[in-house]
Amino acid sequence: MKTTEQPVVLSKLFDKPIHTVWNAITVKEEMILWFFDNIPEFKAQQGFKTQFNVQAPSRDFMHLWEVVEVVPQKRLITNWKYEDMDGDSLVTMELEALGTQTRFTLTTKVLADFDDTIPEFKRESCVAGWNYFIGERLTNYLQ
Repeated sequence: MKTTEQPVVLSKLFDKPIHTVWNAITVKEEMILWFFDNIPEFKAQQGFKTQFNVQAPSRDFMHLWEVVEVVPQKRLITNWKYEDMDGDSLVTMELEALGTQTRFTLTTKVLADFDDTIPEFKRESCVAGWNYFIGERLTNYLQ
């Protein structure tokens, strides 16, 4: 993905109250059930950092996360980078209460170009990955 591309945006309406969705995206014990099962620690606290490896068929991707902003039950912004690889991005997860439902909106904005010769860093891969994690995994977890 490149800085010249539009951010990836995915929105989903969950039939759950906002606190339930917030916990799913911020409590490590819940995150590992639908997101990455090897997240060693997570705190929805500005400045919190964590790292963990994800093995793909072609290579390892050491994820480097730093929490940039937290507005409880509203917004979580995390900086995503990968060790020893070009590229930098912000992943924003926003929640909006709609009665007993919650609108979840995820936005991935590229801050520095990723090496798109790596298939996992192409826009299509990012879109497919978020559709999998949010559209399938988080949706199934919250049902």
